[in-house]
This record gives sequence, structure tokens and C-alpha cells, in this order.
Amino acid sequence: MTTILYLTDLYYQAKGRKYYEEDLFITSKLKEHFNILIGNPQQAISLLNCADFVIFRNTGVILEFREYFQKFLKEVSKNNILTFNSFDGKADIRGKEYLLNLTNLRFPVIPTIDNLSHLSELGNPEKYLVKIKDGADSIGMEILHKEELLATELKNKIIQPFLDFEYEISFYYLNNEFQYALYAPDKNKRWELKEIEATLEDLKFADKFIAWNNIQHGITRVDACRLKDNSLLLVELEDLNPFLSIELLSEQKQEEFIFRLVETIKTLKKNNA
Repeated sequence: MTTILYLTDLYYQAKGRKYYEEDLFITSKLKEHFNILIGNPQQAISLLNCADFVIFRNTGVILEFREYFQKFLKEVSKNNILTFNSFDGKADIRGKEYLLNLTNLRFPVIPTIDNLSHLSELGNPEKYLVKIKDGADSIGMEILHKEELLATELKNKIIQPFLDFEYEISFYYLNNEFQYALYAPDKNKRWELKEIEATLEDLKFADKFIAWNNIQHGITRVDACRLKDNSLLLVELEDLNPFLSIELLSEQKQEEFIFRLVETIKTLKKNNA
């Protein structure tokens, strides 16, 4: 039986989310098909020779163990270890730089700059959002008025207009296939989510980013905000370890997702045997 090294930080404190509950649920389902070894991401290197396959899940913010993570990536590459997600994405796995690239490519993304000399490209919003390029989980995020922004050290940061949107919505993909969508009816409570039926236009929007990113395999979450004119703009493309909010799905949808996940892992292992 295939042995999976399932990397997660069960004690990581995330606002509005319980990582350990999601990962204990998923591993309880996977153990019916695989041998499961749960490991901490900061001890992963010493465990690589114990497994056939590595699943990188709710590991917390990489910024907190960046040097170790880079060593881990080198070991995975050197030993040709199969991982899920594959580490070939162009989005959040590499930091927030991709938002600048997507802005320049004129994708439907919240306009993003990293230089005050381009501030006029963001229009004239009342406030601005400043994020650390290597950040996650809102670490280091600031909401600033223009005067405050001009007086801020912006090294390794991005700047976006602070938008007045209707709500946030997330689209969840397994490999390149859409699975389900969740949204936050109250935009001030990002992680109080409910199921929502994605429209064809919604999926056309999300599919653009999945196609652009083009990872070999894995779970990707496309986070967007719905504007007052009903259009969508990308907030974030999470292609490393997206939280799935799987506990909010109906039991049937949970089972369907787990079934597809299991079949995906089996197929990957078989094709890479």
C-alpha cells in the first residue's frame, strides 16, 4: 500500500479556520486507501525517505520557516519525490509578485503596483491596501490613506486600491477541474462562508487563472471579490496549500471531493511508478 507523508501544522493558529479539524478529517478518509504518516512541515526533510508520496497541506505561513522550506524543495527536486501540490505554480507559492505580472497582462485582477511612481495607475481611491510580497494570512497587511502610504517604507511590498466590493468568493479546483465555490455574505467576516452556485461567467473568470498558472497537479483556490457591477477581480491565487473549508460542504459533496482526491493520488502514483 502507498505510504503518504501528509504535512500539516496541527497547532497553527489561523484566524477563522481550524487547520487541525480539516486535516484530521481528510486523513481519516485517506487512511482507508493509503498508509498515512502525519508530519510537521519543519521536520519534513528527515521523513522523506519514509514515504512514497508527499501531500503538502495546512502548513501555516511559509514566511515563518522560509529557509527550511527552500531546503525541503531542493531535497524534493534532487530525489525526484512526488508531491501534491506540485511545486511548479507561478502564483502564491512564489509570493505576491504574480499580481504585478497579472496586472501588466491586463487580467481581471485588483490593480497592483510596487512603486509609488506608478500610483496614478490605481486611480484615486480613498484608501490603499499594502501587503508583504512574501506574506500570507494577512501578516503585515496595512490599510492606509494616501498621506500615510507616501510616508511608508515599501521595500518588498505591493500596493493595491482598497475596494468597496459586495463580497468575496472562492473557487476550488482539483488539478484543472472545478469542484465547488464558497462565498462570504458578510465581507467583514472572510471565513464565515456558504456554498454558492458558480455561474458560467464565474467559471470562465476562474478558469483563466487556472490555465495561466498551469500546475501539473494539486488543489488551487481562486479568491475573488464581487464588485457592485457584478464583475469579479482576483484577490489571490492560492496554489501552495489552500484551506478547503471542506466542513462547510454537504456530506455528499465532501464524499465526492474525497473520492476525486483519492483517485487523483492513485493515478499520479501509478503514472509515476
